[in-house]
Amino acid sequence: MRWHAELAWLGDEVAADVLIEADGERLTAVIPGTAPPPDAERLPGLTLPGLADAHSHAFHRALRGRSHAERGDFWTWRDQMYAIADRLDPDAYRALARAVYAEMALAGVTAVGEFHYLHHRPGGAPYDDPNAMGEALIAAAADAGIRITLLDACYLTGGIGRPLEGTQLRFGDGSAGDWRRRVDALYDTVGRDGRTHARVGAAVHSVRAVPRDQIHEVADWAKERRAPLHFHLSEQPAENEACREAHGVSPTRLLADCGALGPLAVAVHATHLDAEDIRLLGTTMTGVCLCPTTERDLADGIGPARDLANAGVELSLGSDQHAVIDLFEEARAVELDERLRTRRRGHWSAGALLAAATWNGHAALGWPEAGRLEPGGHADLVTVALDSVRTAGATAEFAAETVVFAATAADVRHVVVSGRPIVRDGRHLLVPDVPAALHTAITDLTGNGERT
Repeated sequence: MRWHAELAWLGDEVAADVLIEADGERLTAVIPGTAPPPDAERLPGLTLPGLADAHSHAFHRALRGRSHAERGDFWTWRDQMYAIADRLDPDAYRALARAVYAEMALAGVTAVGEFHYLHHRPGGAPYDDPNAMGEALIAAAADAGIRITLLDACYLTGGIGRPLEGTQLRFGDGSAGDWRRRVDALYDTVGRDGRTHARVGAAVHSVRAVPRDQIHEVADWAKERRAPLHFHLSEQPAENEACREAHGVSPTRLLADCGALGPLAVAVHATHLDAEDIRLLGTTMTGVCLCPTTERDLADGIGPARDLANAGVELSLGSDQHAVIDLFEEARAVELDERLRTRRRGHWSAGALLAAATWNGHAALGWPEAGRLEPGGHADLVTVALDSVRTAGATAEFAAETVVFAATAADVRHVVVSGRPIVRDGRHLLVPDVPAALHTAITDLTGNGERT
C-alpha cells in the first residue's frame, strides 16, 4: 500500500510530498520530498497520524442536544443519563456504539478508549455472558473499523459510604474481587481470539464509586498485565469535599496511597486540583486526559492544564459524553481555555496540541506503537482538507496551525486504520449512512422527540 501526501505532519514539522508505504497493519516507509509514484493514492491536504479519543462513554451520545432545554447542573444531567442507561441491552448498545464509533472515524479517530461501566441487566443481575455489554462495544468498534481499548470500570458504591441504587445497580460487581474475576474472563477471551483491534484495560470509576480498601485490587490487576488504568479524578468540587470529609485527603492523594498512580495510569478531567495534587501526578508520571467540550458543557470548570504540563504530565484528549466528537475542537480548547483563564496567548504550539490528540492518546490507551507517521507504527492516516471554507488559504508553513485552530471534524476527508481504508472522500466505507445509523439507534432508545 502506498500513499502520497501533499503535506504530512511528521511530529516536529510539516513536510511536503511525503511518500508513505505500509505492509499490512504497519508503516514501512515515510519519505518526504518524493515525487508521486503512479501507483500511490494521492492525499491532498494535510495528513496526520490517527487521532485517539482517550475517553468515551458511547451511550452518552444519545443525550446530545437533550440536556439544554432546561437549566440544570451535572447532577440533573446525570439523571437523564441514567434514564438512557436503563434502556440499553447488548443489541441496542452495539447498534448505538457502532454508529458513535463510525462518527468518530469520520472525525479522524482511529482508536477509542471506552470507559465502560454499564455491565449488567437492569436490577444488577448478570447477563448469561457477564461481559455481554463489553463484548458489544468491542464488536461495535470492529463494525466501525477502529481500534478500541475497553477500560472496564469497577463501580461499587453510589457515593462514599452509600450503596448502589436504581440504575447504578447495573454498574456494580459486588466487590473488586468479583470485578476482577469478570474482567479476567474478558481479558483472556479477547487475547485468545486474536482480536487485534481490541485491548482490555482497567478503570476505577472514581473515589466516590470504589471504596478505599478495594482500589488496590483494580490497580494491582492493571499492573500485573501492564494494562492502562484510568479513573475520573476531581471532576466536581463536591467529590473533593466528600473525599476529604471521609478520608482526610484529596482524591489524588487517596489514589496515590492505594497504588493507583503511575506511568500506565491516566486521570480523566483532573479539573479541581491543588498544587500537591499536581505534584503527585507529575512525580508519578500519571497522565491526564482532558475533555474540554464536556467540561464546558457541564459547567465543570477549567482545569490547570498548563500547570500539569509544567509538572511533567502527559496530556491526552477525550470527547467523553460526546457533546461534540471533534478532536480538533478538544485540542484547541486546551489552549483557548487557558487563554481565558490567564488572559494570555501562546501556551501550547499547534504541534504540542496535535501530540495530545495523537501519540499521547494512543499511549494512554496502551497502543504506544500508534500515533506517529514513522516506520513500524500502525498505518493510521488522517487527511484533512485545506480547501474548505474553514481552511482555504492555508499554506504549508501554517498548515498545522490551520488544522488545530480552524479545522473541524467535517474537514476530514480520508482515514486509514491499521492499513485499511475506512473513510474516503468524507464517506464511511463500512457504515454507509452514519447519520441514519445514529438517528435509528438514538430514537429506538428515546422515542421520537421524547424527553429523557
